[in-house]
Amino acid sequence: MTYADMFAKVKGMLMDADVSDLHEHLAYQFNITGEAEGIFYAEVRDGQLYVEPYEYFDRDAMFTCSAETLFKIADGKTDPILAVTLGKLKVEGNIEKALRLRELIDSKKKGK
Repeated sequence: MTYADMFAKVKGMLMDADVSDLHEHLAYQFNITGEAEGIFYAEVRDGQLYVEPYEYFDRDAMFTCSAETLFKIADGKTDPILAVTLGKLKVEGNIEKALRLRELIDSKKKGK
């Protein structure tokens, strides 16, 4: 899988999230390791979700993992906290805001 393939897939998955009730600014950078290596960010601003293939320097939290781990988290098949515990996901930055990633994932499930 190429970076472009991975980014297109994860953007499609995340864009299903309903963030209209989130009025707090959240900015996450994702560093993908291994196959499909690259960087992208997801930002919630004014009740809108933006996912772009760039580094985000004013981020609240940074996640580092493989594309496989990211897809499992985005699909709701792997709990992000468990992934950290198992060493499959590394989190840096504001942990309180990092934990809000679950809200994005859960809002995607409700939106379906």
